[in-house]
Amino acid sequence: MVQSKTELFDKELAEMAVLFKALAHPARLRILQFLAETQTCITGDISDELPLGRTTVNQHLKELKDNGLIIGQIEGVKTQYCIAPDKLKLLKEVLVGFLEKIEKADNFCVKNA
Repeated sequence: MVQSKTELFDKELAEMAVLFKALAHPARLRILQFLAETQTCITGDISDELPLGRTTVNQHLKELKDNGLIIGQIEGVKTQYCIAPDKLKLLKEVLVGFLEKIEKADNFCVKNA
């Protein structure tokens, strides 16, 4: 059986990478910003808020939804989108925890000027 490259790393790093990948596009970050700014769930076309076509926006929404960062519930012909607060809290904890682990001063190369 051939392993994928991600399988060469421990499970925790692989899970973090998948979660961080969901944030690795400015459109997805803007979608999260937009949902946070509106302070409510959005029913309607989020593509009106982005300089991208509806199909592309839908792909980004799917990525965020697949990773649990947003919740999308179908209501009739429209979908209502909300930020998933529990997943957002988990993301923050994971990111802060990861950065704290690598942030030790003795881990950095510093050139003397």
